[in-house]
Amino acid sequence: MSTITSKWVIVLISLIAILLLIYLLGRKSVHAELIIEASPEQIWEVLMNEEGYKEWNNVLFPVSGEIKEGNKLSYKLVRPDNNPLEIGFKVVELKPNQILNQYGGIPGVFTYDHRYVLEELEGNTKVVIHEDFRGVIVAFWNPTWVQNAYADLLQSLRDHVVK
Repeated sequence: MSTITSKWVIVLISLIAILLLIYLLGRKSVHAELIIEASPEQIWEVLMNEEGYKEWNNVLFPVSGEIKEGNKLSYKLVRPDNNPLEIGFKVVELKPNQILNQYGGIPGVFTYDHRYVLEELEGNTKVVIHEDFRGVIVAFWNPTWVQNAYADLLQSLRDHVVK
């Protein structure tokens, strides 16, 4: 192998190693939870009512598709700069009154695994929103605004359900 070829092989291997390292470092999560004075069934009814999202959810609401396991949906995400972004999800798990898990993104670049989890607690419900982000871009992205938005979203859900 010539000197020029071996240098390009070293550069290529180095580049692959750097991208792999960035990908492995590109893992972040956000988590918000709130106890709501309502049953899981009451909260689930609100989460499954796509038309009603705009009444209480000013962060993330369905634009098209039906919330059913296996379905693809399009959501509008309102960012802090009020510049909305349309994103796609696939419903990967749906257990009535317990879990709504949706997944989307571009594998290796930026993916999101978003879930609502409902847990009954003595007549109340602990509602958890948890989202895992993965991919090369995630290493350079700060999800703090998403964390804050989900905390606000849970409060809005509570205010909507407990009237």
